[in-house]
Amino acid sequence: MEQERLTQPHTQDESEAKTEISLRPNSLSDFVGQSQIKKQLDIAIQAANTRGEPIEHVLLYGNPGLGKTTLAHIISKEMNSNIKITSGPALEKAGDLAAILSNLEAGDVLFVDEIHRLNKTIEEILYSAMEDFALDIIIGKGPAARTLRMPLEPFTLIGATTKMNLISGPLRDRFGHLFHLNFYTPEDIEKIIHRSGKILEVEMQDQARHTISHRARRTPRVANRLLRRVRDYATVHGNGIIDHNMALLALELLDIDEYGLDGVDRRILKTIFEQFEGGPVGLSTLAASTSQDMDTLETIYEPYLLQIGMIERTPRGRKTTPLAEKHIKKDL
Repeated sequence: MEQERLTQPHTQDESEAKTEISLRPNSLSDFVGQSQIKKQLDIAIQAANTRGEPIEHVLLYGNPGLGKTTLAHIISKEMNSNIKITSGPALEKAGDLAAILSNLEAGDVLFVDEIHRLNKTIEEILYSAMEDFALDIIIGKGPAARTLRMPLEPFTLIGATTKMNLISGPLRDRFGHLFHLNFYTPEDIEKIIHRSGKILEVEMQDQARHTISHRARRTPRVANRLLRRVRDYATVHGNGIIDHNMALLALELLDIDEYGLDGVDRRILKTIFEQFEGGPVGLSTLAASTSQDMDTLETIYEPYLLQIGMIERTPRGRKTTPLAEKHIKKDL
C-alpha cells in the first residue's frame, strides 16, 4: 500500500471517488464543522431563494479535502438548481468556456475547481459573464474584428482553490462571497466518522472512532479513507466490528502514528532534525533531501505539520519544534 497516497487529501482512484460522493452530506444541516461558513451561506441562500435570484458568486479556498466540492454541491441542492463541474486546466480555449456558459439555465451553478489555474484569456472572458451575465465574443481578426455580446442566463460561479495567492485581484473582486475552509477539530472529525460509519453500515465502538479521528489529519477526506481501510482490516482479520484494538492494529499496519503522521511526514521531520540540526532549512533544500517536489511539500505536508505544531516557518526556512523533536526521538 502506497503510504504517500493514503494520507494525501486528494481524491485517489475512480472507485474511491464514487465512495466519496456517497459519503458527502447533501444539506447544510448535515455538513459538520465550518460553522461560520455555514451560517453565512444559510443566510445568503435563504435571501436569494426569497428574491428568486441565484446566490452571488462564491470563492472557496483552503487545503485539499476540507469540503470545497461538497459545499458547492450543497449550495446547488439548497438552491434547487443544476450544477455543472469543470476545472481550470480543462478550460483551454475560449470556446470551451463559451460552450459551457451558453448551455447554463437560469439559476444553474458552475463549479470550477483549481480556478487559480485558469489562463488569462479565459479569465478575462469570465469578467463580463460574472458581472453582466453576458459573453463577449470576438468575430474576425485584425481591423475587421468586431465584438458580439451574447446574453447569458443568470448563474452562480463557484470557484475552488488551494492557492488563494494565485487568484488575480480582478477575478477575486468579482466574487460576492469568499470563504476560507479551516482544518477541522478532532471532535468534528469524530462526528464525520460516526456519520460515515452509519452510511457504510460499519459497527464501530466509541473508542475506536476516537482513535481514528485523532489520526485523520483533521481532514474529512482522510478520515473517510482511514475508516474504509480499518473496515477492510476488521473484515479480514476479525468479525467486521471495529473495536479499539482492531483500529490500533489496522493503523499500525498502515504506518500511521498517534499524530496522524505517515512515513513521509516523519521523513520530513527527521531530515530537518538530523541532517540540518533542527533547521532552519530552505524549502528547496528540504524538497531535494526528501525526494519530494516543493509544491507537494508546501501544499500537502507542511500545512498539517504547522497546524499541529511540529514545524515552524522562519525567514531563513523551516525548523522543527520541541514537540517534533520529542516525537522523532521516540522512533530513534
